[in-house]
Amino acid sequence: MRRALLSVADKTGIVDFAHTLIANDFELVSTGGTQAVLADADIPVIPIEDVTQFPEMLDGRVKTLNPRVFGGILAKRDDPNHQQTLAEHAITPIDLVCVNLYPFAETISQPDVTLAAAVEQIDIGGPSLIRAAAKNYRDVLVVCDVADYDQVGQALVAHSDTLTFRKHLAAKVFHHTAHYDAVIATYLTDEAKPDTLTLTYKRKEALRYGENPQQTATFYQDCQPSPFSIAAAKQLHGKPLSFNNIKDADAALGLIREFSDPTVVALKHMNPCGIGTDDVLEHAWDKCYAADSMSIFGGIIVLNRPVDLATAKKMHQLFLEIIIAPAFDNDAYDVLAKKKNLRLLTVDFSAANDPEPDELVSVRGGLLRQERDEIIDDPATFQTVSNAQPTPEQLAAIAFGLKAIKFVKSNAIVVNTIDQTLGIGPGQMNRIDALKIAVAKAEEKPNYDRSVLVSDAFFPMADCVQYAAEHGIRVIAEPGGSIRDQASIDMANEHSVALVFTNHRHFRH
Repeated sequence: MRRALLSVADKTGIVDFAHTLIANDFELVSTGGTQAVLADADIPVIPIEDVTQFPEMLDGRVKTLNPRVFGGILAKRDDPNHQQTLAEHAITPIDLVCVNLYPFAETISQPDVTLAAAVEQIDIGGPSLIRAAAKNYRDVLVVCDVADYDQVGQALVAHSDTLTFRKHLAAKVFHHTAHYDAVIATYLTDEAKPDTLTLTYKRKEALRYGENPQQTATFYQDCQPSPFSIAAAKQLHGKPLSFNNIKDADAALGLIREFSDPTVVALKHMNPCGIGTDDVLEHAWDKCYAADSMSIFGGIIVLNRPVDLATAKKMHQLFLEIIIAPAFDNDAYDVLAKKKNLRLLTVDFSAANDPEPDELVSVRGGLLRQERDEIIDDPATFQTVSNAQPTPEQLAAIAFGLKAIKFVKSNAIVVNTIDQTLGIGPGQMNRIDALKIAVAKAEEKPNYDRSVLVSDAFFPMADCVQYAAEHGIRVIAEPGGSIRDQASIDMANEHSVALVFTNHRHFRH
């Protein structure tokens, strides 16, 4: 008769799995709580103390850490010396190990959890048992996931527990324990820049393809994704999200969290193409749409208020990929859901202002990590360096533009009013081309005479000031800091343009 060791924190399905093992000629050894569950189900089980000849001790911290357990797991069945050692010490081989671990991640996700409570949920024996079994996978079946009980049971019945199958279960163990240890390491680490950066993610879903059809892709999520994230979003309608959808939607969420008033953001290919703010959500949509009625086609829309019927009717008239909001009124949902492919998502906007983790960017051979650009540009800190002075409304418009430009690929220029973008010039190799694109989009719009121009970085030449002035721009904001700043100041004075230094650069590569 073969022997199985069962010791699980999550008791889901363990009774049925135990019945399967007994039906396949296993005797069962178990610990504490698992043993009690099996005994209550009238399943014959050998207490772990009978194997180790030691009682569980230290409030259960020590149960299985014993040569009679680990010898039984690690002994090679085809090694005569190993078998002789087992016989000399009266150690019975253990042929299957079924263990899942203390719920550390679930514990630390609880509000107000203490460090002491978290530490008590660090499993020691469990990882050791399944790692030992996984190391000796040729001779020992190892089960660390409740979801595998049926598959393992079927393999035992069919005698199809092949070496390939066992290796698959072993690999799963090491992924599982690596993930478990990474969560613990992250929780216990106080340093902002640890020497070893240990990251772990769980697969959320396989995607149809990546940026292009010839590229495979998978969506992995944090162990505890923020409620204000695409990973935690609830999809109410539409076809599955694509790789590009997820990237764009994430960028849109980052931008919308900059605004507290009712705001609508349209985003396309990782760049905003329209932003509108108003006391009424429908009017905020109107401003967003008017900002770039061409580029919004096929875009992603995010709104920071529940979608009402009036706004939904207007959005319904366009082809849009995704609409994200805190909620959808029932009648608004009914209108939008008429388009079977339109993806409707909700996220928890109450968490929009929670601290965000650092950004991580993969590069060949490594990883870059940085704090997010969360600086709040305060007009009180701006420095007007020209003779012409901006009005309070123009300073407020600059602040609006700076919120937008943090999410525009550099080189970036935004032309905007106090509540609406009019033209956005993203991702150009030189700043004057970005400026020309933004001005070309903005200068035909009705509110152009009330607009300001915002740059994500300093002007290396005075040509940007000259071009903007020649096209009717009266207020320009840029960080300052170029060795040619004086040339830009002189050009601004020549054209009676108010030039404001914000003192913060907002590159987004």
